[in-house]
Amino acid sequence: MLDLDELRAELDEFAQPEKKAGRSPREERIIAGFEEIQRFVEQTGRTPKHGEDNDIFERLYAVRLDRLRALDECRSLLTQFDHQGLLTGAEIVKAESVDSLSDEELLAELGDSSSPAAITELRHVRTSAEKRAAEEIANREKCKDFENFQPLFKDVESDIKSGTRQTRPFGKDARVDVGNFFILGGQLVYVAEKGEDFQTPNGHMDARLRVIYDNGTESNLLLRSLQRALYKDEAGRRLTEPSAGPLFSEVWDDDDIESGTIYVLRSLSDHPFISEHRELIHKIGVTGGKVETRIANASHDATYLLADVEVVATYKLAGINRAKMESLFHRIFAAAQLDLTIHDRFGNPVKPREWFLVPLHIIDEAVQRIREGSISGVTYDPQTAQLVG
Repeated sequence: MLDLDELRAELDEFAQPEKKAGRSPREERIIAGFEEIQRFVEQTGRTPKHGEDNDIFERLYAVRLDRLRALDECRSLLTQFDHQGLLTGAEIVKAESVDSLSDEELLAELGDSSSPAAITELRHVRTSAEKRAAEEIANREKCKDFENFQPLFKDVESDIKSGTRQTRPFGKDARVDVGNFFILGGQLVYVAEKGEDFQTPNGHMDARLRVIYDNGTESNLLLRSLQRALYKDEAGRRLTEPSAGPLFSEVWDDDDIESGTIYVLRSLSDHPFISEHRELIHKIGVTGGKVETRIANASHDATYLLADVEVVATYKLAGINRAKMESLFHRIFAAAQLDLTIHDRFGNPVKPREWFLVPLHIIDEAVQRIREGSISGVTYDPQTAQLVG
């Protein structure tokens, strides 16, 4: 038997049903608003209540239910859908509170009648995704052993600030595993435990998770529910794993693993702007092979500004993900990224990335600060031509 969380997960797989013919837009809005209240009752086992101690969404649902009960038109329309007895299961709104408002004013409480979807967009109410996030928060419990997880959150915050971990958008159906960290609803989220995998009726694999939040709460979510929440949250992010081992090594031991080379290039292009600022314009990249091989075809590659290049600096890497290191450099020098569009040999406009208006000695300084572990929060200020932070 499916619990409410699993049932909602199954329903989320289906598109919204088509509106039935014969109803006016206003009637459809009233029905949609009533269905939201019904879902609240299904999830909580009670009708929404007024009161400052209750969640803002519950109080809004309570106001909406009062209005629906008060209007004969709404009760007549919704009776056929009221399998929970919501329209008759509580005292009708007092006459004076209803009589003080006109029918139009009462309907306005349900939404602007000029908008087809207004009843689901009450004034001062957040979007559906935000409502779902709020419901998740409401269902959380205090994490009794949070002292075991708190150091993990502190380490992750430090990793983010230092650039050891990166945040990435959460793609649809991206993996969720035990030990993963995410950002959801502005909070750090840690997947602490995962139950047995099971197959849902629609054929998808799912599992129950124990999820810990950085505010000391936890929840018992379905894996696919967490995936959907992260994907639908525009600010939802997954955190990359921290790099292991030294960022750089001055002395290479026999058992060191050389992951690649950071290279700094200078363009030999005769483009007027590049020629004028040649000493400042540098490309910062990472390769796992030989730099010479990487740049051999530079004059035919728009990535290299369709011109030959010269290597002005290289830095060896040991035991680190090359892409992460490249991203760290690009974050530091983002404010100085070259804004230049050129045309490739087919005439297509190309805006090359990885080129920055940064003096070479500043790049060297950034490397040194990474070695020292003092790069946390540091960025390049083009106005002063200095690393700041």
